[in-house]
Formats: sequence, C-alpha cells, structure tokens
Amino acid sequence: MEHREQWIWLPESQYPANQSTTFYTPPPDGDEGHYTVAEFQRRYAFTQRVVSARLRFSGDTAFQLYCNDALVATGPASVGGDFIGNDRPRENFYAFEMEIQPNAETLCFFARVRMMPVQICEYSRGRGGFMLSAVLTFQDGTEQLVLTDESWLARKNGAYCAPCRFDGRIGPDKYVGAALAPNVWHTSTAPIPVRSERTLTVPGSEISLAPGETKTVELEFDMIYAGFIEARVEAEGEIRVHAAARELTEEGTAEDMIFSGSGAYRGFYMHSAGNLLVTADNRSARPAHVRVAFIDTHYPVFEEADTVVSDDALNQVLRTCKHTLMICRQTHHLDGPGHCEPLACTGDYYIESLMTLFSFGDMRLAEFDILRTAVLLERENGRMFHTTYSCIWVRMLYDIYMITGHRELLEKCDKALELLLKRFETYMGENGLVETPPDYMFVDWIYIDGISLHHPPKALGQTCLNMFYAGALEAAGKIYEALSRPDCARACAEKRLALRKAINDLLFDAEKGCYFEGLNTPTDESLIGKWMPPNVAKRYYLKQSNILAAYFGVCDDGLARDILGRVMDGTIEGDIQPYFMHYLLEAICRLGLRERYTLSVLERWKAPVQECPKGIAEGFVKPEPTYRFDHSHAWAGTPLYSLPKALLGLEIVAPGMEKIRLSPSLLGLRRAHVELLTPRGKVVCDMREGEEPRITCPQGILPVP
Repeated sequence: MEHREQWIWLPESQYPANQSTTFYTPPPDGDEGHYTVAEFQRRYAFTQRVVSARLRFSGDTAFQLYCNDALVATGPASVGGDFIGNDRPRENFYAFEMEIQPNAETLCFFARVRMMPVQICEYSRGRGGFMLSAVLTFQDGTEQLVLTDESWLARKNGAYCAPCRFDGRIGPDKYVGAALAPNVWHTSTAPIPVRSERTLTVPGSEISLAPGETKTVELEFDMIYAGFIEARVEAEGEIRVHAAARELTEEGTAEDMIFSGSGAYRGFYMHSAGNLLVTADNRSARPAHVRVAFIDTHYPVFEEADTVVSDDALNQVLRTCKHTLMICRQTHHLDGPGHCEPLACTGDYYIESLMTLFSFGDMRLAEFDILRTAVLLERENGRMFHTTYSCIWVRMLYDIYMITGHRELLEKCDKALELLLKRFETYMGENGLVETPPDYMFVDWIYIDGISLHHPPKALGQTCLNMFYAGALEAAGKIYEALSRPDCARACAEKRLALRKAINDLLFDAEKGCYFEGLNTPTDESLIGKWMPPNVAKRYYLKQSNILAAYFGVCDDGLARDILGRVMDGTIEGDIQPYFMHYLLEAICRLGLRERYTLSVLERWKAPVQECPKGIAEGFVKPEPTYRFDHSHAWAGTPLYSLPKALLGLEIVAPGMEKIRLSPSLLGLRRAHVELLTPRGKVVCDMREGEEPRITCPQGILPVP
C-alpha cells in the first residue's frame, strides 16, 4: 500500500492572519513571518491491534510529532540552503519515513507545528502545513491507509507567542476541523533516520518555590549538548521561568516562559548547552514546583569506533572531538549548534564526514548533504555563497564516493558538477588564474593586519582559491573517470595542468621559495562589495596558500616537503586555525611526513581541550579581541580523523573501501588501538612498541600492498 501526501493547516476562514510566512528568517523588526504554533490531533480506534505503522510525515516550518503520547520525531529534515537565493522558496522539501510498532487498538496522533523560520538553517515554502500518511498493519495482516484530512482537529496555541517565548496565560484555542492545504511542498523522502533524543536532568533540575520566592540555579552538564529546553510546572498561580543555555559562562541563548497554574512546555529552538542558568519566580500565594530539563538531540548512533593511544591527553582530545561531532550531526551537519548555519559551510561538513570514518561510520548524512548541496548548486547555476567551499564540495563528493562505493551519488550530482565547472570558467583571467570570482571566501577564521580571511581581498585570498580550484579539477577528473567519461576527465586534467602552471608562474616567489597569497592588481569595481573588499598593495606570504600547494600537489613533492618544513618551523609566517590544520595534516600524510610532524601538530589541541573538555573550541587564536569562540564547532575536530588515519597509513584504493592500503606506524607513541568503520564492518589495528601490528579486516575488505 502506497503513501499519499495530503497537507492540512488552520482553516483560513478562522485564521486569516496565520496562513503565510517568509521563505527565510524574517527581519528582527518585522512581522512578516506571522509566527504561529498550530496543534493537530486525530484519534483512530480499531477493533484489532495495530502491530506496525509505516509513517511518512513532514511539516512547515518545524514540528514535534507524537503517537499515543510518545514522541515519534522532530523535524523536518533540513532543506540545506545557503546564504544566497533566499528571496524565493527552496524547491526541495523533505519528509521522513519510519516504522513504529504501536501494538494497540487505538492510535492518537498529535503534532505541534511552528510556522516561520527562526534559526538560519530553517526554510519555509511560504505557508504553514503538516502532513502525515500512515500505512497500518493489523494483527490479522490486513492493511489500512490513514492520513491528514478534514477529520483531523486543529487549533492555534497562542501561548507560543514569539520565538523562545511562552505565555501560558494565553490558552490554546478550541479545536476546530482542520483545513486541507494546497500541496506546495511535493516532498522527497529524506534518506536518513529521524533524530534520537534523551532528557538530561541533573541535580538542581527540580526547583521547589515558596510563595513569592525566586530562585536561580545553574544546571551543569558533563558535556556540551545540542537540543531543546523543556519545563514542567506544578502550581496554582503564575510562575515565570527564564532558562539560558550556555556552553560555558557566556550570555547564551534563552527562553522565557510564563505559566498560569500547572503546565508543560517544550521549545522549538536548538541550543548549545554545557549548562542551563535557570531563574524561577513564584508570583503566586501557594507553593510551586518547577522542573527544567534539556533534551539532548542528534542523529542516531548505530555503531561506534574509537582510537585509544598511550598519550592520555591525546585520548581526551579524541573523546572531545568525537562528542562534538555527534552533537553537530543533526538533520544536516551543523558547523555547530551554537550557530546552526545552513548547508553553506562545506569545509566544515567535509571534515565532519571524514571524522565519521573513525567514530560513527554511517555516511548517509554526508551523502544527503552532498545531494542537497547539488540541489542548491543547480538552483544557483553553479554558485555557492562561499566560493572556496564550492570547490571543496567536489572533493567531498569524490571522497565520500570512495568510502561508500555508491556510484549513483556521482550520477545524481553530475549536473551540479558541470554547472560549477562552467561557472569557474567565467572567473578565469587572461593570465590563466581565477581572477574575477564574486569573492574569495572562505580562507581561514583569522585576521591579518586587521583584514578578515573570512572574506579577504584578492591579495589575501586569490592563491588559496586557485589552489582549491586545482584540487576541484583533480577530483572532478577522477569523478568523470568513475562515470566512464574519459573526454571530461581529460579536459579537467588539461585545465588543472594549465592552472598549475599559471599558479607557479605568477603566485610563486622563486627568491623566497614559497607562494604568496595573491596578486596586488586592482579588483574590478563591479565586483567590490560586502564580501569582496578592494585589493591592498601589500604582498603577503602566509602559511595558508603554501599548505594548500603541498596538499593539492601544485608544486613538486620535493619543494612541497621543503615548504612544509618551513611552515612547521615558522619560517613561513602567520598562524592557522584548527580548520586549516586539517589541510596541513593531510599534506603531511600525503608527502610521507606523518612520523615527523603528526604528533607535534596535534599538540596544539591539548591545552584548549584541557581547558574545556566538554566540547571542541572553534579556534586557537581569537580573530579579533572581542570575539568569543564557541566550544561546539566540529570543524576543529580533525584529530579524530587525522590521527587514526596517520596511525594506519590509510589509503582507500577502490570504491566502497573494497581495497585499502595500510602501513601502520606508532608515530612515536608506545601503543595504539585504532578502529575504522567501513561499509563492510570494522577494521581493527593494535600496535605496541617493539611488536608487529595486529590487523583484522572484515570480509570484503582487502588490504593491498
């Protein structure tokens, strides 16, 4: 029996002002979003037990779905999105599919749906809606389809009066019949499972209040978590609760709740919380009881891998990186739950996907991110907001294909890849370099001479963008080879060769023996704007471009090794953040220098993790004096990938990891236990000083010399 997609919403005749919303987060001073929380309910009674229910459901813009008072899911799966093109609705929208086993004769569905994008990773099709289709299987094996229709009940819950504000003095409206909504979503099925969650309660979560009493408590968690605030109140009068989610001691993000008597609240806003600072105010003449909790939410964990070495401080770094990765795995990879950015930060998600090899193994989220990025690339004719990240997407596409072996992933992304490569052709100058891109974002989260490398001028960003483009051409060539398109592969190789020559002719200083960050020629006035500053006259020699030259093989390997030596000893100036350390560690591995440099590079993580083991810090050095790093940023977690990769000497030789090359080394450690998750099971390597490595591989994984 097939699902049907039918949407419902509040009837327009009774709620004319609660029908439409913005496609993206509305301006903070505007009311165009028509913030609305609607609730839908339907009770089905049968004469025999429902043993299973295959569900398909979605909602605009966010929802909480229950069946028989048990949470089924929160959602929907993220559209993905970018920081450009948000003046029109995204064409892609997703529904979850899952199966539950009610084992009951009665099914009571309840959905709470919030209309209006609030966080920057949220998107709407411009109106509110909820959809559920359920194929029920009864005890005798017969099936029945039930779905959202006019028999469902609907109401507005005005207590949800604004984002992160709940006023229980405003009761929910009476239920009325739901109205059918025009299907403007036409959902695709999300190829990922719904998120898992658990409720965190710690000492102090239960707050008893005398009449007129106010208490402030700090609820400290063992780690930083991503999720939602929940509160329950037992009272006979007015209770006010302010709950601020903080990673450490910063102001954090807060929710304000007013209860008129007993009640319960669950928020929609995703927070990053190492603690909750809660103030509860009993404004009644009777004693009251308040319980505040945090709902830890993330992509489900089905299997795990760990790397354990003889260095306890490194083990703590790995544990912190792994936990931070877990909380960043939501319905798309987040840069961090403190930011909740859309699918615009491919550099983050690329690193997170590689980290997954040595932690959770499930690559479906990475593949889904790649596919959603392909959608936005097609939509914007090959452009992304961060121009360097569009190049990294090509590399991510190829690397995830090599991990999973799913050739159809390449096929589905073929058009997006073609558009991206064609767009870069329009950026090429007569000198053979990328000369006229819309921006040079993103290089690194650092400032040089007061200039941000987030969106640098040409003299600080051109070389890195050209390096990333060279890497994209190399990966694209391999993709076209896998797709049996030799002409396209050959064209990419020729373009890469020409670009490599131009980089070495124009961006390499032979006297200094290293690359500089870009030409000082003027940037065309038509390109200058918020994200493309005017060029500067100074020539810069920094680590970033030289690391990328070594990583992408833009120079010969002998020079690359020399360059890395000068990066490591500080002869080449500047600093780099954890994000860019990923490329340094990759270059070190590629050039056979892992035993010389890997552990010394990883030393830099020990102090910040010792200072805050609850989550990985966004950076090493503040980009500006007033900037506060978050501690939930998984792009800083590359040790979780780079260390075990270096210990194994891992090279993936065939798609799906059917063939891998291993050359284990302790790198100077005394012992190491490394677990690698492949599509066919776990590879385990144990090493002890003075002993031969012991390696076990699952069936279907062939180590080759």
